[in-house]
Amino acid sequence: MGGESSMGALVPSLYSEATTSKMPPPTEELDKDILCPICMQIIKDAFLTSCGHSFCYMCITTHLRNKNDCPCCSHYLTSNRIFPNFLLNKILERNYARQAAKNASPYEHLRQALQQGCEVSVKELDSLLTLLAEKKRKMEQEEAERNMRILLEFLCCLRKQKLDELNEIQTDLQYIKEDINAVERQRIEICRAKDRCSLKLKMFADDPNSQFVTQSGPIASKKKWVHAQFNDLQDCYLQKRRNWARQAYKEEERDTDIMNREGYNPGLEDFKSVLTNFTRYSRLRAVAELSHGDLFHSANIVSSIEFDRDDELFATAGVSRRIKIFEFSSVMNEPADAHCPVVEMSTRSKLSCLSWNKYTKNHIASSDYEGIVTVWDVTTRQSIMEYEEHEKRAWSVDFSRTEPSMLVSGSDDCKVKIWSTKQEASVLNIDMKANICSVKYNPGSSIHVAVGSADHNIHYYDLRNISQPLYVFSGHRKAVSYVKFLSSNELASASTDSTLRLWDVKDNLALRTFRGHTNEKNFVGLTVNSEYIACGSETNEVFVYHKAISKPAARHKFSTDLENDGDDAGSYFISAVCWNSDSPTMLTANSQGTIKVLVLAE
Repeated sequence: MGGESSMGALVPSLYSEATTSKMPPPTEELDKDILCPICMQIIKDAFLTSCGHSFCYMCITTHLRNKNDCPCCSHYLTSNRIFPNFLLNKILERNYARQAAKNASPYEHLRQALQQGCEVSVKELDSLLTLLAEKKRKMEQEEAERNMRILLEFLCCLRKQKLDELNEIQTDLQYIKEDINAVERQRIEICRAKDRCSLKLKMFADDPNSQFVTQSGPIASKKKWVHAQFNDLQDCYLQKRRNWARQAYKEEERDTDIMNREGYNPGLEDFKSVLTNFTRYSRLRAVAELSHGDLFHSANIVSSIEFDRDDELFATAGVSRRIKIFEFSSVMNEPADAHCPVVEMSTRSKLSCLSWNKYTKNHIASSDYEGIVTVWDVTTRQSIMEYEEHEKRAWSVDFSRTEPSMLVSGSDDCKVKIWSTKQEASVLNIDMKANICSVKYNPGSSIHVAVGSADHNIHYYDLRNISQPLYVFSGHRKAVSYVKFLSSNELASASTDSTLRLWDVKDNLALRTFRGHTNEKNFVGLTVNSEYIACGSETNEVFVYHKAISKPAARHKFSTDLENDGDDAGSYFISAVCWNSDSPTMLTANSQGTIKVLVLAE
């Protein structure tokens, strides 16, 4: 009812504006005889009917195309029986002229008077010209004053902006000065300690003339790496330093204690940690390799690869309809041709995702192309639960870390389902408007779930209220293919727009965008640990990003056999990646079925 009343209030005002714009503002009540009975406006191009009524020519001719009667008296009428009303037209012209004269500007009055030959003396013209010149000068001055006022306002805003920038720069320079002094003090202490150690080592050395050679090569390489990523590192330093300064302002006593205890500002400590981790590694090195294919299955794409709870076993799954379990130590220590799975389980359909239970070591969940979510017992090699409620392909499944009996799945049927291993039916269902590509439990909560959707967004739900998401993270330009948590507050997402993004799910903030890899159509994998984010690329490469730097920290390209693969070599892509907890080691697989163990190296 409220909407209807508001619409009713708006329409008349729009109608009145349209009608009044067509006729001059009335200074007195108009004679009804000069109004057209059809359009109820002043008659334009008046025509008279045989029955004595006058109408606008367009109004009456339009009426007579549909009916053969007079709109006023219903007398029989055709287009042959209407005639121009010359007298009324002349009256209307005089009326228009009178109204135009009333509304004309002084300039129009003067121009018309001069054009009509009004007698004006030279003295009167001189006086009039003087008056016009004064009027022109006054208007020019007013316009100049307005322009100066606008210019002054602009310059004042610019000065304020630049002063703010200058204050920020001066504050940053003060931070940098303090940190340089603090680092110099720390460096001097370290050098003194090193000299004491060197002296003691020389005293015990067999050769008293032996010299300790400084390794300048790694230092030069790290300096070069820092300068290549200087802008990102600068942003990271200033962000961390400013954040700690704001916290120090709010909690001065606590931060003062930290300053005294650590020796320098905690913001610098945070940045030093980032810089140390970032410059520690510059490449990925392959340390082991195995083939996922076999003689009986030509399809080799590995869709998912996951470590178990203790990082002792890892599982692979894909289009071969098999879950294979390998011992990680055997893969690392035995020759490449000796790698055989310790467990192998067959499935009815192609597999899309795996998730180990982080509490029950021998339980693993899978999702497949028929929409079936299965929980397996690796020890018995049998399924212990099968959930068949999804109507289309299920892309993702994940066990909760804090409530190990609960798991979540997402499907092309636009549904997110929460399951319990203690019952056969789903315990919760979230209906969404687009296909679900990825789901993930928050590692610190059993009630928060992140959902990557084909609508280009990440929907973050509190399962206690599923009527609407807690947050919706927007920024990707295409479907969100993966979501993974670095911590309880940090969420990484991957999309087929060839970007990764980092989000703060606590404060609902976009933190960073990562670019470098290529991902436009395939699932190329995403894996995270506390510091690094890794993904695949459709260039058959693995990319590693530090979470504080938007450009790649390292990459590794899978080699292809050009002789055997021919033209297909360029179509291979990385299909799955997985970190070994917080170590620099990761498992990677590509669409050719090749699995590699990669390690971050200097």
